[in-house]
Amino acid sequence: MRQSKFVFRWISEITEITDSTEMNVPPLIQSFVLHFGEMGNRWGINRTVGQIYALLYVSPRPLCAEQIAEALGISRSNVSMSLRELQAWNLVLLKHMPDDRRDFFATPEDVWQILRTLAAERKKREIDPTLSVLRNILMEKPKSDDERFAQTRLSEMHGLIEQLTNWYDDVKNLETERLATLLHLGSKVTKLLEAKDRVVSMGRKRQPAAKG
Repeated sequence: MRQSKFVFRWISEITEITDSTEMNVPPLIQSFVLHFGEMGNRWGINRTVGQIYALLYVSPRPLCAEQIAEALGISRSNVSMSLRELQAWNLVLLKHMPDDRRDFFATPEDVWQILRTLAAERKKREIDPTLSVLRNILMEKPKSDDERFAQTRLSEMHGLIEQLTNWYDDVKNLETERLATLLHLGSKVTKLLEAKDRVVSMGRKRQPAAKG
């Protein structure tokens, strides 16, 4: 499975190099598509995958593979491989048009849904496997002082990641309006925590007085 993924990415990158760089899109859209492709490279995805997603995101209507290839000046085979990768990430939707047997593709209209999907997919592919490995290592009996020290450090890492995933599990179920409000609060959250600490501190000071 890992070897097939490597071969897929290698073929995609070779095709990407041989594709034409001339795009058949308005300048404003081309600027966004090119930038998103470069950002995709930094996020660990193929440049063409990022460009196709960017094109679909700003398109007012679903596009088929031929339309995508023509708009971006890339090969049809590269488009097909990139679309399969986007489908694997659940980032594109398959659409069908009346009297047209071709497959058309679009992104979800709700940007919050896109954010939720990205977060869920990255957690599934990156965070969950890391937690699983850490749990297995922590269950092993250390055979030396170095291994005991390593387990202590890994236990701290596991605890932090688990806290973050628990927070994510709570937040992901929030309604979009509440989630937007939470993000809008920003640093104001610290003021709420400080106010809570003051209330708790005042309560502790009153308890001895009440006993007296």
